[in-house]
Amino acid sequence: MSRTNAVRSLPTPRRVQGTYYTLMLGNTIAASFIWGINTLFLLDAGLTNLEAFSANAFFTAGMLIFEIPTGVVADTVGRRASYLLGTVTLATTTVLYWMLWVWHSPFWAWAVVSVLLGLGFTFFSGAVDAWLVDALKATGYEGSLETVFGRAQIVGGIAMLSGSVLGGIVAQATNLGVPFLIRGGILVIMLLVAALLMHDLGFTPDRSEGPLRATRTVLRASIRYGLGDPPVRWFMLTSPFTAGVGIYVFYALQPYLLELWGDETAYTIAGLAAALLSGAAIVGGALAPKVRALFRRRTSVILLATIASALVLIGLGLVRNFWVAVALVALWGIASALDDPVHRAYLNDMIPSKQRATVLSFDSLMGSAGGVVFQPALGRAADVGGYGTSMIWSGVISAVAVPFVLLSRAQRPPADTARQVTGEEESEPR
Repeated sequence: MSRTNAVRSLPTPRRVQGTYYTLMLGNTIAASFIWGINTLFLLDAGLTNLEAFSANAFFTAGMLIFEIPTGVVADTVGRRASYLLGTVTLATTTVLYWMLWVWHSPFWAWAVVSVLLGLGFTFFSGAVDAWLVDALKATGYEGSLETVFGRAQIVGGIAMLSGSVLGGIVAQATNLGVPFLIRGGILVIMLLVAALLMHDLGFTPDRSEGPLRATRTVLRASIRYGLGDPPVRWFMLTSPFTAGVGIYVFYALQPYLLELWGDETAYTIAGLAAALLSGAAIVGGALAPKVRALFRRRTSVILLATIASALVLIGLGLVRNFWVAVALVALWGIASALDDPVHRAYLNDMIPSKQRATVLSFDSLMGSAGGVVFQPALGRAADVGGYGTSMIWSGVISAVAVPFVLLSRAQRPPADTARQVTGEEESEPR
């Protein structure tokens, strides 16, 4: 290989970000193909609202069960290996979901496959962000994490907009099952892309211990740097109320907008909910670094977004006009999109590299735990009092996160005022 080609092949912050955005683009397109019609798909298969959202709860239960074990895989085998395993698992279970719809299978079958879908996503959660942050440090990146995560939000928003709209159009032109088959095909393509582009940088997996011992070791360290670290602990306790409720709201918006529209078979309108949120993700991703620059503390942005989200959800439950609801959905999406890059940057800057994937997975686990509890409860509220009632309760529950943000802020962690990627000083006791 010539000297010039060798230099070109060296990893750089730009190459790392390019790979990350490519993975984000492909994953989100694959996932969003069914986001606009997932609840309608479950209801079309013969499930009630309670059963449909209970199936979603089993999905989050799968994430709850497997978050730590798959986080250990990422920290002890490798982040790339974890990503590849997740892609294979998701492609397989997506096809199984389609088969259940074809067969009009009983609820227990949906519950089992939903748990396996959750397993697939846990291979991603924590691993991809951990891979990114370590690779950026290893290649000498000197910018802020909010900028990278904000751009990823824009890429994800564009992908979500494209996938959700196309998914709704495809479902309208064919049937509710075809988007699931397309999603499976895209995941196979992403498997090949990741195998070629994604390589662990700035991180060496520790394979000196057996699987069980490694799980215990990493779990103990993760508890020390997660629940054992006050600012991290209080911050992770927000996830059940924000992420847990957010999962329900995202999927409940599909039938709720159809109800307000007045035509329950207008699948393209159902896709509008996902399209609105994807557009909001683009706007929020672009604004996040700028909004962050207006505040000295990251938690100020997080508090602003959390309070705004809760108020918008309550308002969404009170309105009966379709276009007002559409505007509120967009506002909720922008608030959530502003929060996400800052949330991830704040948490990443408080976690040491060696335990990064597992602690991030633990944060996802907390969100999944909230989803397991709140999705069936809010689904039942929708059955009894309508989707509007469930939106009001969603806003009330998500507001419970505010005191926990304040408790994390009160610890005054250096990550709250950090402007650039930090080194390993975050692993020292505070």
